Amino acid sequence: MQSQPHILLEARNLFKTFGDFTAVDGVSFNLLSGECVGLLGPNGAGKTSTIRMIYGFSPMTGGSLTVFGLDMRTQWRAIRARIGVCQQENNPDPDLSVMENLEVFSSYFDIPRSEARRRAERLLEFMALGHRSGDKISDLSGGMLRRLILARALINEPSLLILDEPTTGLDPQSRHQIWERLEALKADGLSILITTHYMEEAARLCDRLIIMDHGKILVRGRPAQLIREYVGRDVLEVSDPDDELRDYIRSEGFMHDSLPRRLIIYGRENDRLFERIGARFCRERCTQRMATLEDVFLRLTGRELRE
Repeated sequence: MQSQPHILLEARNLFKTFGDFTAVDGVSFNLLSGECVGLLGPNGAGKTSTIRMIYGFSPMTGGSLTVFGLDMRTQWRAIRARIGVCQQENNPDPDLSVMENLEVFSSYFDIPRSEARRRAERLLEFMALGHRSGDKISDLSGGMLRRLILARALINEPSLLILDEPTTGLDPQSRHQIWERLEALKADGLSILITTHYMEEAARLCDRLIIMDHGKILVRGRPAQLIREYVGRDVLEVSDPDDELRDYIRSEGFMHDSLPRRLIIYGRENDRLFERIGARFCRERCTQRMATLEDVFLRLTGRELRE
């Protein structure tokens, strides 16, 4: 019989400031054992600042944070010993081999050498890197290097894995390989906190999502729930819409985004969006599709570029 999930991490009214700038502004959320929670948001939303406080890299300015029932302010060493962190940057030691990178990193957790070798061998096989254990770091592809960093984050057999944009810059094959490994880890009961810019990644891996912007939480919920609530079920994209269509959409009260040369119309289950608009207004300039998490993200955080 499986045990009931319990609160593994709880942040309450979390603040992080840098001088006059507030990067994290009163954020509260929790993470249950065995689940994957995703933090989404545009650049500068406060995601990375939040998780850096959670793994003890950056001290809190205000609020409270407990992980494994321990207070981050006073028991951060005990917390960090049970967390695995995969940061945005790939930063292995270029002078060491693949295996040596894992063995040296394990020494930070006082893992005996023989045990460290056993864990490293198992993790390299799990990450499909067993045949590259003696290779130099410079011989690895981008996807291999990212899998090595993930293996390194698991060497201490953590109770919580924190991933900061784990697949950014990878080709689709490498990205899917990492997703498959993360799904296997989650199936084994590992709790995961992830930040990502890939909406497909968030929808595939996460049980719950938290969308942030300007240091605050905008919405939270399960991926499918957020899609239904904020964009419905169907989407119709119309290029170069005429005034008649724009007037019709407004008069009928459809959810929509009006862009300079494009109209994006959202329909809930009973709106019969394609039936009501498609036949009357659409020719070749219309695209019909299902609503996605990316639609939610763009509606809530805007479409302007963030540098």
